[in-house]
Amino acid sequence: MYAMWGLQVALCTLSVLSLSSGGESKARSCSEVRQAYNAKGFSLVNVPHQEISGEHLRVCHQGYTCCTSEMEDKLNQQSKLEFENSVEESSHNMRTTFVSRHKKFDEFFLELLDNSEKSLNSMFTRTYGKLYMQNLEVFQDLFTELKRYYTGGNVNLEEMLNDFWSRLLERMFQLLNSQYHFTDDYLECVSKYTDQLKPFGDVPRKLKAQVTRAFIAARTFVQGLMVGREVANRVAKVNVVPACVRALTKMLYCPYCRGMPGLKPCPNYCHNVMRGCLANQADLDAEWNFFIACKSECYFSKAMSLNSLCGNSVGCAVLDSALKDL
Repeated sequence: MYAMWGLQVALCTLSVLSLSSGGESKARSCSEVRQAYNAKGFSLVNVPHQEISGEHLRVCHQGYTCCTSEMEDKLNQQSKLEFENSVEESSHNMRTTFVSRHKKFDEFFLELLDNSEKSLNSMFTRTYGKLYMQNLEVFQDLFTELKRYYTGGNVNLEEMLNDFWSRLLERMFQLLNSQYHFTDDYLECVSKYTDQLKPFGDVPRKLKAQVTRAFIAARTFVQGLMVGREVANRVAKVNVVPACVRALTKMLYCPYCRGMPGLKPCPNYCHNVMRGCLANQADLDAEWNFFIACKSECYFSKAMSLNSLCGNSVGCAVLDSALKDL
């Protein structure tokens, strides 16, 4: 729930760890600074052995210093690079979690839907044989539209399910009255009275409630995971402004210029710098926590809906009872 605070603490920890350890600096000697500076991968060419006058410095203290202008520029760039890497590293687990959870749930739900279709097809083939096979496309279209809705297609669930029952009624009416020939207009007229005639009893209402609840929850949940992933990806790309780089350099590397490369910033100082550098991200904290809370609530709703849906294999038993008169 405290995502931004955790990110700031992590970044502070990584920043502190990036500072080279060292003992007490010798008076006016830059030997420890040279060692720490070289450990960062920088050349020691033109790095002073003793403190020099610091009027040339633009970020760090302008008293006696172990830094040249070139060193200060490089440490400034190093501060920015380390901060960007720290943000990337700190947000990596969150981003990969969204990606993996989305992939797992998507695979699970599509497999559930495929298994439901196979189960229905197998049972109806055994029970009704040729009669069912002649009308197979009605059920295939139902599952195709359900998948299209789940994957973000422009499908109205209620209208789609009503259309399914209307088509099924037309097929049943023709099969039960096979000695007659009916025009399309006549069959359309019959389907219009589905609600009044209730040829399937209460089955359509029950199936509609189950399917709607489960698929709305599933689609909302999986889309939310995609949104969370995109937000995490964008937040991880921090726009490091000059004021932030200046503050980072003062905190992390100005101690080098003072001959104290092992000096660590106090936690409050570090947190204040991070809050300044992550001001835009911090503004998202309340909304992000609300988003996570909503995802948790949606998860429980989804679990209950899927349990109900799984128990019926997308209404397999319900559809079976609806076709018992065929």
